[in-house]
Amino acid sequence: MIDHITISRIHDAAQIVDVVSDFVTLKKRGVNFVGLCPFHDDRTPSFYVSPTKNICKCFTCSDKAMSPVHFMMKHEQLSYPEALKYLAKKYHIEVVEKELTGEEKQRQSNRDSMFIINEYARDYFVNTLHNTQEGKAIGLSYFKERGYGENILKKFQLGYCLDDWEAFTKEATSKGYNTDFLVALGLSKRREKDNSLFDFFKGRVMFPIHSLSGKVVGFGGRTLKKDDKIGKYFNSPESEIYSKSDELYGIYFAKSTIVKRDKSYLVEGYTDVISMHQAGIENVVASSGTALTHGQIRKLHRFSKNITMIYDGDSAGIKAALRGIDLFLEDGMNVKVVMLPEGEDPDSFAKKQNAEDFNRYIEENEVDFIRFKTQHLLQETGNDPIKRAGLILDIVQSIAKIPNIIHRSVYIQECAQLLNVRENVLIAEVNKIRLRNFDKKPVDRNGEQSESITSPDGQTEPATEKPNTETTSKNPFEPYERAIIRYIVRYGNQPIYKKFEKLTPLSEEEILIEVGPKVIDFVAHDMEHDGYTFSIPLYHKIFEEAKQHAIDDTFDTSTYFLTHPDIEVSTLATEMLNDRYELSKVHAKQLGETYGDEKSRLLEQNKLQVLVPRATTEFKNVHVLQDIKELKAKMKTASPDENLNLIAELKKKQELKKELAKYLGERIVLRY
Repeated sequence: MIDHITISRIHDAAQIVDVVSDFVTLKKRGVNFVGLCPFHDDRTPSFYVSPTKNICKCFTCSDKAMSPVHFMMKHEQLSYPEALKYLAKKYHIEVVEKELTGEEKQRQSNRDSMFIINEYARDYFVNTLHNTQEGKAIGLSYFKERGYGENILKKFQLGYCLDDWEAFTKEATSKGYNTDFLVALGLSKRREKDNSLFDFFKGRVMFPIHSLSGKVVGFGGRTLKKDDKIGKYFNSPESEIYSKSDELYGIYFAKSTIVKRDKSYLVEGYTDVISMHQAGIENVVASSGTALTHGQIRKLHRFSKNITMIYDGDSAGIKAALRGIDLFLEDGMNVKVVMLPEGEDPDSFAKKQNAEDFNRYIEENEVDFIRFKTQHLLQETGNDPIKRAGLILDIVQSIAKIPNIIHRSVYIQECAQLLNVRENVLIAEVNKIRLRNFDKKPVDRNGEQSESITSPDGQTEPATEKPNTETTSKNPFEPYERAIIRYIVRYGNQPIYKKFEKLTPLSEEEILIEVGPKVIDFVAHDMEHDGYTFSIPLYHKIFEEAKQHAIDDTFDTSTYFLTHPDIEVSTLATEMLNDRYELSKVHAKQLGETYGDEKSRLLEQNKLQVLVPRATTEFKNVHVLQDIKELKAKMKTASPDENLNLIAELKKKQELKKELAKYLGERIVLRY
């Protein structure tokens, strides 16, 4: 874990214009900079960068401002520690992390060593391809025949392993690389008879496999020999740094374009990805011939929920598409399928198209999973009613996997129309399947009602009385808690007011005569006096940490939470420190219509004695209203004796409600 001092140094050093300029062309516009947004297909510059506030924001596709760290996280799809380390390296800041145990140190050392060896192997294979006679005659000729230009060879770091049993292994061991790691990574193998080493990828063209951050985690090697006794492709084995079920070939080169286009293409092999890049289509990844897994799908889902599967038009391609559909649906993705013309695969088809023609073909020929299954499975059913019923059941099984209730309902309607089946029959079957699977999947990835059934009249009801905390309605306290937390983050250790008095009636000199409590102190006293606290864990965490540090007069809440090691905290702080953060209508009215500029920020600071008490009072008011609602509900089922106590309690709450209503209807005067 990176210590807080180092995080603060990184945040202080990172300049938003400097960081964003590495990825976006910016032009000066007044005090800010503007450019095309890297997160959507932007034709009119809508991405603004503020050097004074050290934040950036797109006013078209996002309502959140980003600090340099958050920009790197979103643009490069890095974790919070990875983004911090990236910026630390950029600004030459030494990263200090917590002390690791001996076991943790050894494991980290092993991982680092494996990455170093893989990088060495990649460079070795690239050098062999370009600078040896065999590499140029065999490997380079093969790539050139496939139409790959020098820029593509360099981009994907393609290489060649000599057709020699020990060439790579001897070179690597002579450089001092650990033989156990060479074997663990699958670069070398041991002979059983004498335990000697030989090259695993002997005589193959090499395709490095990259992680999300661009590190080489493994290799794919393709033989150029026509020998049915050996496999066409060899892949690196599972290791400390490589898991086949989690990796997608090309994801490192595709991620930013997937985010920008909000769509990804899935193909089967290495050459499919490379040829599509050569044609100008970059939002493409491959499962590398392995069966599609949830781990791979979740990695894609991070960038976009829209996926189009592109497969050969033969029976094998159709079967591969059918296998993958349900997995995508189960993960809540919007999946479509495109079958290429007969005799074509993505590799060959991309070579005949430019990006515009290819994308046009996709748009004109992609179909949703219901139409795809219907088109291809109906051919097998003929006029057999039993087989037709099996087709309907197959499609219903897929629909039942969709976690989103509305999407599921739409697909049920479409299926009913396409297959001429009554909608209520399909609804009943979908409900039956989802009820059967209820205990297996209680919560979906979006936090929606994971298992629900739809009545024949289209109404959605819970599948069972089993409680589900993930599906409760929106927290009624959230906007009020958020408003209070905003004041804590922005002004937590500032006094809620200061009073000055002139030295003499005619003098312009003033002296300070009274200082109010700090914002955090006022909030803590006001809320705890009435026994209330925050219901949302993130807000509660910020509140408690602010209280702990408030005794230090030098404590700056805005800096502390902006550089907080918890990414949820720092992200929220970035939003709240943005001057364009949306206030409630009441608060905005207090500040006038010009809220958002520097003058109004100063105005807000000067009105903290009004705004902060109003925020805590509104918070208490919504709690009282909720209490009254719950008391009335209890009275409906309570006994006469219990009702007497409930009525007394209700009367107290109603009196408090009147006081709060009167208080909120008037200009608040601070009472502490």
